[in-house]
Amino acid sequence: MKKYLLMNGPNLNMLGIREPEIYGTTTLATIQDMVVAHGAERGVQVDCFQSNHEGALIDKLHEAHTAYDGVVYNPGAHTHYSYGIRDAIGSIDTPVVEVHISDVDAREPFRAISVVAPACVAQIKGHGIDGYCEALDGLLEGWSTRLGEGFDTRTSGQVIVGGTF
Repeated sequence: MKKYLLMNGPNLNMLGIREPEIYGTTTLATIQDMVVAHGAERGVQVDCFQSNHEGALIDKLHEAHTAYDGVVYNPGAHTHYSYGIRDAIGSIDTPVVEVHISDVDAREPFRAISVVAPACVAQIKGHGIDGYCEALDGLLEGWSTRLGEGFDTRTSGQVIVGGTF
């Protein structure tokens, strides 16, 4: 059976409490249950991991290299500045999809910058919690080509914002 990893970074353990006007009232536990069930419906196993610590997230990405067929990952604030996370994603062959509940491009200017996206095979933002299942579906469809540098200036079928490709 294929195995996938659902990862969530810093402060995502506070979903349901943290800024509900932006992130909604759904808890991380509910999202994890939803994605695990979505995977089971498709005949795959989904394991879940969340940490507020960059090193623990990097270690889990390294583990994913041999333990998982793909990673659905909401890096939270690490999106905008963590070259360590970016390098960890770039160092493994396992495809990673970056997910954001909100449309980070429509928020504060610093949130529009993703240093991790070029190492990922897709980026989904602004689809709410459904983006997590969309990411898993994309991995199951075989998304495997990294976005690469300059992805945001090209037309890309794997940068999904607000319901459109």
